[in-house]
Amino acid sequence: MPDPFDLRIADGVATLTLTRPKTLNSLTFAVYEALRRFFEQSVRDDSFRVVVITGTGRGFCSGGDVHEIIGELFQRDVKGLLEFTRMTGDVVKAIRLLDKPVIAAVNGLAAGAGAVISLASDLRVAAESASWRFLFTQVGLTGADMGAGYLLPRVVGLSKATEMLMLGDKVDATTAERFGLANRVVPDDQLMATTMELARRLADGPTLAISMTKRMILNELNMDLVSAIEAEAQAQALMLQSKDHRAFYEAFKEKRAPRFTGE
Repeated sequence: MPDPFDLRIADGVATLTLTRPKTLNSLTFAVYEALRRFFEQSVRDDSFRVVVITGTGRGFCSGGDVHEIIGELFQRDVKGLLEFTRMTGDVVKAIRLLDKPVIAAVNGLAAGAGAVISLASDLRVAAESASWRFLFTQVGLTGADMGAGYLLPRVVGLSKATEMLMLGDKVDATTAERFGLANRVVPDDQLMATTMELARRLADGPTLAISMTKRMILNELNMDLVSAIEAEAQAQALMLQSKDHRAFYEAFKEKRAPRFTGE
């Protein structure tokens, strides 16, 4: 069965585009599973160094499909429901644990699970028309879903995260940038050009150093200061032996731009 999204790889960048525009790219069981599989397998795929995820049409992703998921879940027992909720969480875990940068190009509404998938990405570039809604409570579910209760306070702060997760109000692009949820906001017609420029910059850069940075940020989230400083010392000692660091030094001496290989 082919993946229920479009995947294109060029210049070290994998662009994953959700392709259900009639439902603002809502997620089905098959889409969830395909996303989980893609991000888990991306660890071993050397054909790209950066992932961009976006949606077709007017929306980034409107969350779980009401008819294809919610209706079906009412037929499941607790064991079946837990199987589903763990699977959706696995998508976020795979994005966060992937040692490659993931950029969300948010082209419209990012709601529910779509909002969390964008949140799990390392960077978020938003179109001016973009908006977020963490609307789980609005459908009678906990706002802490798929890691939102863990990730959102670390991105926007505890007070704003509590408000967003409890009330589920719409957050427009300008507000998202002010909160730190959006890294950049650009005109709609410049969204993909801006995102790809950023993606290629990462893909052409010292990818080993970038992947180590992502790993260390994740590892240090729950460390105390002393443990974090020691962990960084050990990681940096390893990076000082990398070929990319040597490449920088040689280029500096020769007054030219370094050529990084990701080693």
